Amino acid sequence: MLKSARRAAQGRKPKRERDPEGRMPLAEHLRELRNRLAVAVLAILVVTAVAMVFAKDIMNILTSPLPLCTEEEAAAATGGGCATVVQQGLTSPFTTYIKVSMLAGVVIASPVWIYQFWAFVAPGLHQHEKKYTRAVVAVGVPLFLAGVYFAHWLLPRAIPVLLQFTADDARNLVDVSDILDLTVRMAIAFGVAFELPLILVMLNLGGVVTGKRMLGWWRGMVLGICIFAAAVTPTDVMSMVALAVPVTGLYFLATGISLLNDYRRRRRDPDGGLSPDEASDLDLTPSALGAPEEVGPAGDTGAERRPRGFDDVT
Repeated sequence: MLKSARRAAQGRKPKRERDPEGRMPLAEHLRELRNRLAVAVLAILVVTAVAMVFAKDIMNILTSPLPLCTEEEAAAATGGGCATVVQQGLTSPFTTYIKVSMLAGVVIASPVWIYQFWAFVAPGLHQHEKKYTRAVVAVGVPLFLAGVYFAHWLLPRAIPVLLQFTADDARNLVDVSDILDLTVRMAIAFGVAFELPLILVMLNLGGVVTGKRMLGWWRGMVLGICIFAAAVTPTDVMSMVALAVPVTGLYFLATGISLLNDYRRRRRDPDGGLSPDEASDLDLTPSALGAPEEVGPAGDTGAERRPRGFDDVT
């Protein structure tokens, strides 16, 4: 109150106090979304600018899964045992540098944009649910990086399989932009896919979905994970299975954690899972009544009390 009065005396607009339950008008929601996006994009751009200095080294790491042909093999047709890296066009090297730098920016700045995403969602949660903010960043960033690393581990094993489909007496000329597009797509897809258990657990902690319902979705979830894996991985079965199996395992892990959380929540509050229109169970067990107590005016002795302890009215 004093601060508001002081601001009014100085001619300044009093600062709007934040709702303890996180409620705000639509305009403020949009303004906060704009600010969160600006911080996340700025962090990615700063890391991208720094990564451009090391773009060539990063490019060599990203193209390392491709088996390169030696001079002797390049002079003759190899039938798909190796490939020759090429770059076509004057602008291709520059655009490749930009793609490599932006990939590094998205990966390295992941703690910032994951935190900004959660900070935008957190005001809508209850006070006891906001304590998971640090846990989201502490778990979400390693999961994203684990997905990126898994994609980098999978590519050297998937690319030789794809090269074996090359026609006999033919040479493979692979553009750098093609291998980088594949690497970037798989890195981001694997990183986002590994965030699935975190999203499910946070929905459960927020009371949006129960572990029992998540378990009932297992057929559709497994099918959806397989379709997603087939869409983002190269056209071989090994890559699809390599992505679908760990993500499915993470889904069941998140379901188990949610079931344990629901059990803990039921023990603490048995009626917490009821809908607003559903009545809680009543305890109708009869209890024994004790003997009635004698009633008398204050200061009465035992001899002066009314018969059987009742007053004149009764």
